[in-house]
Amino acid sequence: MDEPARQQAFVSALVTEHFVQASARAATITESNGRAAIYLSAVSSGLVAFGFLAQGAGRLDPFVAAVLPALFILGIFTFVRLVQTSIEAAVLSLQIQRIRGYYRTLVPEAEQFFDAPGTDDALAVAMATSGNRASPVEMLFTAAAMIAAVNSILGGAGLALLAGALASLGSATALAVGAVGTVLLFGLHLLYGYRRAAPTAGWPPLKVRRRLPPPPQTPGSGQDRPLASPLQPAARTEQPPELALVEQRPGTDTDA
Repeated sequence: MDEPARQQAFVSALVTEHFVQASARAATITESNGRAAIYLSAVSSGLVAFGFLAQGAGRLDPFVAAVLPALFILGIFTFVRLVQTSIEAAVLSLQIQRIRGYYRTLVPEAEQFFDAPGTDDALAVAMATSGNRASPVEMLFTAAAMIAAVNSILGGAGLALLAGALASLGSATALAVGAVGTVLLFGLHLLYGYRRAAPTAGWPPLKVRRRLPPPPQTPGSGQDRPLASPLQPAARTEQPPELALVEQRPGTDTDA
């Protein structure tokens, strides 16, 4: 195969790869929308059933104890999968951006259709094509953050009801417990999303500094000896008798 034929085959394969990656990225977006819609439909159905039962004379405790944990667990599963699809979409965007960069070098006229990257950050360039920025703040405006907010409110409501039923707290105290629980749960959701996305986005990892215990000292290693202060004179060490003897020459007096 001559060189023009090889070049044409490579461009054809590259266009096919571009189409496959774009289709895979669209599939991740479709899956995210579907999972979010399923979760929100389940939550709305549970709230409607809760409203109907509140108008009747039946007890709500068995219903709340059965439905709220199930909805909360479903929300956790949905959030985890939405974080995964977001990372998959970001990786596919990076690969698509690499192919676009090669398209720009084919002919001089290609610069009119494929803009030059404004930064060396590949992820920032890839996210800029969809109007987003590669920053941790953008996590708050994703579908995963939306599910995290709804699920945290649901968990906080469950904690408020549980605290009011077990501890016989007042309405204000139960609401305070629910608000604190909601904030904590939302923070845990965001912490999980940040740690999962940090390796792909190049963000600094969140590390907790821990004070390590000192290494064990072995006897005779010299680590257990106190350090000499620079203001104190060094201790004299006795030399062996062999080094203290001075060789005397014949015919010389040492007392002179």
